[in-house]
Amino acid sequence: MLWGIPWWVALLAVVGGMAIISAFITLFFALNRPARYTVTECAPVDSDGFMQAITSAVNAPAMTGGSARLLNNGVEIFPAMLDAIRGARHSINFMVYIWEPGKASDRMFDALTERARAGVQVRMMLDGFGAHGTPPERIRELEKAGGCVRFFNPARWGRLTAFYKRNHRRAIIVDGKIAFTGGAAVSDVWLGDAQDEDHWRDTMVEVRGCLATNLQSSFVQLWSGGTGEILVGEAFYPSEHDEPGAEELTRHVHVTSTPASVAHTLRVFFILTLACARDRIWLTNSYFLPEVNMRRTLVERARAGVDVRLLLPSRLTDAPFVRYASHAFYRELLEAGVRIYEYQPTMMHSKTLVVDSVWSVVGSANMDNRSKELNQESVIGILDRGFAEQIEDTFERDLERSREIRLEEWRRRPVLQRLYERFWVSFEQQF
Repeated sequence: MLWGIPWWVALLAVVGGMAIISAFITLFFALNRPARYTVTECAPVDSDGFMQAITSAVNAPAMTGGSARLLNNGVEIFPAMLDAIRGARHSINFMVYIWEPGKASDRMFDALTERARAGVQVRMMLDGFGAHGTPPERIRELEKAGGCVRFFNPARWGRLTAFYKRNHRRAIIVDGKIAFTGGAAVSDVWLGDAQDEDHWRDTMVEVRGCLATNLQSSFVQLWSGGTGEILVGEAFYPSEHDEPGAEELTRHVHVTSTPASVAHTLRVFFILTLACARDRIWLTNSYFLPEVNMRRTLVERARAGVDVRLLLPSRLTDAPFVRYASHAFYRELLEAGVRIYEYQPTMMHSKTLVVDSVWSVVGSANMDNRSKELNQESVIGILDRGFAEQIEDTFERDLERSREIRLEEWRRRPVLQRLYERFWVSFEQQF
């Protein structure tokens, strides 16, 4: 007897508890990645050698053509998306991670429902976790008008591991000709112009031509897997969609990432991109928690004289625990010469990267382990100096509203803050 409990009952309880703990660790904490990534040759990002390396590493072709336009904050993002949706003639495919009730939701549902009533094929795939607050009455209204709404990995018994893996892609495609991707979704926090704490700072990219085709593929892949409906034909993949006279991009690569036990496509893509930098790395991201290989690459590039700058959220973040964990790496980066800035006015949610003023990366991915290994993600690498200038101009304007973190100041931060960092960084694999 142990505390009045028969020994065999206590033994079964211990065995059962160990089994539960082991299963939990196996499902959610086990790692399957190389301890160290190395690049055998680092070609300049504006060279054919770099493009060949990228396309080979991520198994995606390099393409030429199409156009891209950077959209800053809700004042540019929502008008552009709503204009495109209201002009739809054949199809609208809408995929986002977050959808919350409010003004943004009502405007989007109004436009989508009107188009569905007009005979346009409207399909929405929303994440089962991030979009759980989508107003059900508006979904029913859209479906009654002829639209179709599905949720990715909704919570169901027996599918815990599936629910843990989220669809974080942004892919909004109209008639297969114009599309949007980036950091924003549908919530009132994305309205406005980042003018206060209630309106976030974010960017989206409007793409046309073959880039819209690529984003269509990222939607169709998950739609067919979740619904069984395979979307083909002119309504989704028009034979001619480039606008006459539009300035075409030089070259670009579209990368989709799906959780797998061995392939870490996004991790390889970003490490190779950073390792090939010669002059500058300007990175903006909302959840910055890079694993050791990413940090090592940033440190090596900074020590080699590359201008490495990180623009990250301040205390005005929706994920303070991620920020505390991120702080655990600041000293290592600062000592190597990396410059770190925190955006002050509101939550910084943009996800952009520009390397050597010519190679840009935009899309849905965060700089954390969840995006690299657990989420469905989609990013575009664009080799085009004109588009890179758009991102650099935006980055420089954002720096004017940011505070730089200095090494000496960081070394004097309070002990309690250091304890927070030590505690939360122990969960970095789950963020």
